[in-house]
Amino acid sequence: MKLFRTLAASAVITAAAATGPALAIDISGAGATFPYPIYAKWADAYKKETNVGLNYQSIGSGGGIKQIKAKTVTFGASDAPLPGKELDESALIQFPMVMGGIVPVVNIDGIKSGDLVIDGPTLAKIFLGEIKTWNDPAIAKLNPSAKLPSQPIAVVHRSDGSGTTYNFAYYLAEVSPEWKSKVGFNTSVEWPVGIGAKGNEGVANNVAQTKGSIGYVEYAYAKQNKLVHTKMINKDGKTVEPTSATFQAAAASADWSSVPGYGVILANQPGAESWPMTAATWILMYKKPQDAAPAAEALKFFAWSYDKGAKMAEELDYIPMPKNVVDSVKKTWADEVKDASGKPLYAMSH
Repeated sequence: MKLFRTLAASAVITAAAATGPALAIDISGAGATFPYPIYAKWADAYKKETNVGLNYQSIGSGGGIKQIKAKTVTFGASDAPLPGKELDESALIQFPMVMGGIVPVVNIDGIKSGDLVIDGPTLAKIFLGEIKTWNDPAIAKLNPSAKLPSQPIAVVHRSDGSGTTYNFAYYLAEVSPEWKSKVGFNTSVEWPVGIGAKGNEGVANNVAQTKGSIGYVEYAYAKQNKLVHTKMINKDGKTVEPTSATFQAAAASADWSSVPGYGVILANQPGAESWPMTAATWILMYKKPQDAAPAAEALKFFAWSYDKGAKMAEELDYIPMPKNVVDSVKKTWADEVKDASGKPLYAMSH
């Protein structure tokens, strides 16, 4: 817990003091805050095993896309997948690294995690500013036994370009025609109401400090910061808790090969057990990186994370990528990521 808070506060994973060869190459990355807790955990374990450090700036998906396009980092990280045309134009490859769940979090006196049930249309009305108090009839109807205060609702949302926002707004657009027409979905949207905060970290901190508030964060942030999450009603009309099992259920039917760059959105998936705001997070790298050595090291780190990092991911309630997807991604690396002479940077291991 203490380690997480220290890392989250700095929002940067930095290499520990080198204890091995001075020539060890460190990897640089920037972007999504959604996977930051697991990237921090993987980086720490990988550093101990290999003496290769990862410097990851948790600055939001929009920032990660900008930095990889500016070629200032080895890889970018985004929870909003780039479309195939943009990947081709930028000569980038994209692959999913891990999956997790986005959860509504609230700060209401007397309400504990799981006490409050909310559905998509009601959540959309709250973030549209149409439902203004916690005892609104729409919330009361979903929670007949809850003691709801007449307190005003303080909406907290992301202020930075965010893949968490992209997935959250995508879900709201799926369940609310009004949200779709008035706000839509993107990494940044014109929020009708609320206060902005930077990163999952910022939203988590704001909700923790603001009575009557509601926000949305990746589940690991809710858990680590002891925030109160709600239950949700999913596409099948079932009330579900955010858990590894419900995230896994939402991801179970995903056809990863159906979209260029594995860009499958997992929001509002069918299934009685499916958590409605499940999401993947992606890595962006150049097919012909300017500096081949750190790019090759990055691929080794990602391969290690796929192969050895599943248990660590599950401990933070992330969902590892299925083996068939990992195998497909590694083949993509072998086929497409090459140095200036055309030599593949990732040697397939059999």
